[in-house]
Amino acid sequence: MEDCSLPKDAYFLGFDSSTQSLKATVLDSNLNIVAAEIVNFDSELSHYKTKDGVYRDPLVNGRIVSPTIMWVEALDLVLQRLQKSNLDFGKIAAVSGSGQQHGSVYWKNGSSKILSSFDPKKLLIDQLRDAFSIKESPIWMDSSTTEQCKAIEKAVGGALKLSELTGSRAYERFTGPQIRRISETQPEVYQNTERISLVSSFMASLLTASYACIDQTDGAGMNLMDIKERSWSKIILEATAPGLEEKLGKLAPAHAVAGLIAPYFVERYDFNKNCLIVQWSGNNPNSVAGLTLNSPGDLAISLGTRTLYVFGITTEHKPSLEGHVFPNPVDPKSYMVMLCYKNGSLAREDIRNQCADKSREVFNKFLQQTRPLNGGKLGFYYKDHEILPPLPVGFHRYVLKNFNGESLDGGSECEVQDFDPPSEVRALVEGQLLSMRAHAERFGMPSPPKRIIATGGASANNYILSSIASIFGCNVYTVQRPDSASMGAALRAAHSLLCNKKGNFVPISSMYVDNLEKTSLNCKLAATAGDQNGCEIEIGVAKVHKQMDK
Repeated sequence: MEDCSLPKDAYFLGFDSSTQSLKATVLDSNLNIVAAEIVNFDSELSHYKTKDGVYRDPLVNGRIVSPTIMWVEALDLVLQRLQKSNLDFGKIAAVSGSGQQHGSVYWKNGSSKILSSFDPKKLLIDQLRDAFSIKESPIWMDSSTTEQCKAIEKAVGGALKLSELTGSRAYERFTGPQIRRISETQPEVYQNTERISLVSSFMASLLTASYACIDQTDGAGMNLMDIKERSWSKIILEATAPGLEEKLGKLAPAHAVAGLIAPYFVERYDFNKNCLIVQWSGNNPNSVAGLTLNSPGDLAISLGTRTLYVFGITTEHKPSLEGHVFPNPVDPKSYMVMLCYKNGSLAREDIRNQCADKSREVFNKFLQQTRPLNGGKLGFYYKDHEILPPLPVGFHRYVLKNFNGESLDGGSECEVQDFDPPSEVRALVEGQLLSMRAHAERFGMPSPPKRIIATGGASANNYILSSIASIFGCNVYTVQRPDSASMGAALRAAHSLLCNKKGNFVPISSMYVDNLEKTSLNCKLAATAGDQNGCEIEIGVAKVHKQMDK
């Protein structure tokens, strides 16, 4: 059996540059966490006066940005904290990172010289204040580019054609529409820009002291890359902005080495001069790595406060007007699929407050005492405008009449104003989960999946986990650590080092397949598929499909 062990006593550093914080996680050669630090932007870099890490422009509807230099200062600070924790930087063999997807940075003409001449006696922030042609970076929350999205879709032959080319239709938060808007509304800024980075490649550029490539996985979240060829699409570049390819630079596989760590960090923090900087990627791709999703049939569900995500692995790219497809960051022969929903725990809290006396215990009791699918009562609850399916705010409740639990034949439906409290609770939870399963099936995900890994705040609720196991028909696991993005980045750093050592790509699972339970990546079984009524679940999914097609 091929030896895929990592160098003994080596460390691997992973960053997560997210919307609200910069986190660092260090793994040892056994893939266990040995150090972790975090810098919260609002509270610890309060002089930027951000709220939730961002600025909301009161003059431009939907414009949401972050101060680029804040991310630079955060890197200075988190490295200082790791240094004070007595971390031996000399043991770090490779570094990679995760950046919030879709955020973009605009380097002004001449900034490559600033990058290549860092002075280790000065902080990075003091050397990069004037390096940007626009000081505020558009991020994933921005929705000011509706007109640019329409124009790009029209130029390439429609939304489905754009999805076929890039993996997604045009979205306001995607980088391509953001670049087009800057080119149209601030042409002098665009002309004074020599390089456009994503947050991921921007942070990697700081560590190598040279412009890092955009990796192919994060690059797929730009509406600019031909997802099958893994190269910039000429037709879309031309539809976006003039001379764009030169400003974007080259693309690189996510597991590729961006370069050696810059002398600045060797002299200032005592990094080993041979430490590899591995291409950074987006936060969602890094979470896929950190959750150990490796093959088709794997599925992860993130049960967050505001947003619900479903991640999956597939060997095919099927164009769709819903969801997103990216190259798999840990396997160049496959893709990762991501489905995004806006209505998460806040919708559950609203129903809990209305129907369960604001009590989690009562909420769980109601969920436990009701039967799957409520005997034909289904609900869809949108506190915010929903992404999948694209529906406005509203609560929608349906009763399937003449429902016998075996067939929809002869049945009919009617919309009602409310349910009894226990049915309301189950309808909410099942409505969210049935929608996830229905969309996953539309994307070609196996049904049932091989396994599901649940993460996020609601993954601590065993009753919700049992509902997931029932509706998807497979076992559900939970992770031991919440920081899957930074841990995934550290794991990817180790993986790239191994590929570099072998001289060829090796499966990432080879590093932990035989001892996963002994690592910080380990998952535990939380709910089994059990003896769910498969017919009732299929009827529920059919109902969701029918509702989506209206």
